[in-house]
Amino acid sequence: MIAKVALCPPLRSLRFFNSLFFYETLAFRERKCLSSMAAVDDEQYGFKRQEMYSGSLAGSVSPYDRHVFLCYKSPDAWLSRVENEGLPKLFASSFKARKADISVETKLTICGGGESDGDVLIFPEMVRYKGLKDTDVDAFIEDVLVNGKPWGSGFQEELTGSYVFVCAHGSRDKRCGVCGPALIEKFKEEADSHGLSGQIFVEPCSHVGGHKYAGNLIIFSSDSARNVSGHWYGYVTPDDVPELLDQHIAKGEIVQRIWRGQMGRPAGETAKGEEQNLANGNSIEGSNGLTGGCCQGVNGVSCCQGENPEPAKKKETCKPPGWFRSLEKDEVFLAAAVVGAVATVAVAYSFYRRSG
Repeated sequence: MIAKVALCPPLRSLRFFNSLFFYETLAFRERKCLSSMAAVDDEQYGFKRQEMYSGSLAGSVSPYDRHVFLCYKSPDAWLSRVENEGLPKLFASSFKARKADISVETKLTICGGGESDGDVLIFPEMVRYKGLKDTDVDAFIEDVLVNGKPWGSGFQEELTGSYVFVCAHGSRDKRCGVCGPALIEKFKEEADSHGLSGQIFVEPCSHVGGHKYAGNLIIFSSDSARNVSGHWYGYVTPDDVPELLDQHIAKGEIVQRIWRGQMGRPAGETAKGEEQNLANGNSIEGSNGLTGGCCQGVNGVSCCQGENPEPAKKKETCKPPGWFRSLEKDEVFLAAAVVGAVATVAVAYSFYRRSG
């Protein structure tokens, strides 16, 4: 009978360490593979891709007056066309059907939800309506977006602080899927380090237009007078985040090199049907029927089209004496001849004296 030989402790330990080495090697290879994939993604879809900074950013946002965000799930769960499912589908369909009845140009975007699924955030009103359900959609759009009334069937909450919406819609475009999460992480990290986590709120959002400008984000904030602005930025990288926090959010200064445009119409442009009001209340109509405005220039100098410009003063030139101006042309020639004759006689007399 052959006795079973039990493995000695050193042999069992050797097997354990071999297994541990195997799994550690496997994990190392997996991390290396993921790292290589991330590097490839960054070069093709991320912040190192060739198209970065190749397009013109300023003016790439169409004028609009209001932005509505509907909270729904997370970017990982979004379809390429997130408005084709569930609550976003109902909301988008009703919104489209009533678009002609909405007096201001309004954009609709989906943002990250989770526990806040069904919440609706509206800018520049800086308000959150909580817990919108499928059966509420038509009435909500009728009351709030069409008629401009508070929604009587839901809880309304005033928003404070600054809101940053970062396009992270990876199923729509991989560039946004690579750049968006990295920017969200960096914003939250910087906000926490500055003790601003309760004042700056960062959320992922669906496609906002301009995939080629990824990373794309919109910052909504208000000044001390509660004037709300919504500024769009493109080609944003994690290195730009501290500058956006310090310059745009803290000081209210636009970072021009990555600025795309803003919510609200450019200066001088009015919404359809609105009469243009000039800054000083005057309207100047020229002879060609064009309407011009009055602007206040540097140091109080006005460039109003209606002002009568002061006539230019004639430049004074140095004039010859009056006695010379009074001489006629013939008199000038006669005087020149007399002077010449006198000079000839003087020279001849000089030679006569020397010869004598």
